[in-house]
Amino acid sequence: MTGPLYDLPPEIDVRAEGPLRVITLNRPDALNAVNDALHTGLARLWPQLSEDHDARAAVLTGSGRAFSAGGDLTYLDQLSNDPELRTRTIAHGRDLVLGMARCRVPVVAAVNGPAVGLGCSLIALSDIAYIHENAYLADPHVQIGLVAADGGPLTWPLHTSLMFAKEYALTGARIRADKAVTMGLANHVSADPLTDALDCAKRIAGLPRQAVEATKRLLNLHLERAILATLDFATTAEYQSFQTEDFRQTLAGLLAKDA
Repeated sequence: MTGPLYDLPPEIDVRAEGPLRVITLNRPDALNAVNDALHTGLARLWPQLSEDHDARAAVLTGSGRAFSAGGDLTYLDQLSNDPELRTRTIAHGRDLVLGMARCRVPVVAAVNGPAVGLGCSLIALSDIAYIHENAYLADPHVQIGLVAADGGPLTWPLHTSLMFAKEYALTGARIRADKAVTMGLANHVSADPLTDALDCAKRIAGLPRQAVEATKRLLNLHLERAILATLDFATTAEYQSFQTEDFRQTLAGLLAKDA
């Protein structure tokens, strides 16, 4: 079965392989950097996946060389200058995080390349992650003057030590694949993460549905409680950080370098 399964923009491709749903971030020419369409689509994706009765497991990956290069610079500039877009985007970020945490379908991430910013968050909100040996994770929000409201710091303290979470959230440093596994931010280093993720998702899809979905929910209640404890502060702080002079100057420098 091919073709559009859900009401989503073309920046997200979803196809069915029997009971599996293969979800691909689909801006390969931009290294799957997050623009408004992709961000909006991610907010809309998870409720639709939950409502897809035939879906038993999902694989999440990126098209081309990257999982996701993080926020598109043009999009970040728009967010800085458009309060209405900024308000909508912050609300979508909340929907994305909670929607993914509450999604009934187990999600296995195939990290085929760099997973930066929101890409890194998608890994943290997945249930199992296979990461390519040459890939890395990074959450550089602070480096450009932003608070990571839907970023790694929201959930990392549940995956790894608080000291590690602070180090990588406050510096934005890259976390190479083997380090990510050692820290608990991914499960396995893989030479072929998509194949391994599909194999894992197929195994899950073949197990008793109620047991799988209730066990995922049981585990994710811990995640959801942690998210709800911090999300209101995080979204307010990120909204404010888009208006700071530090962010505007840093973004201007990045845009000039990219021109």
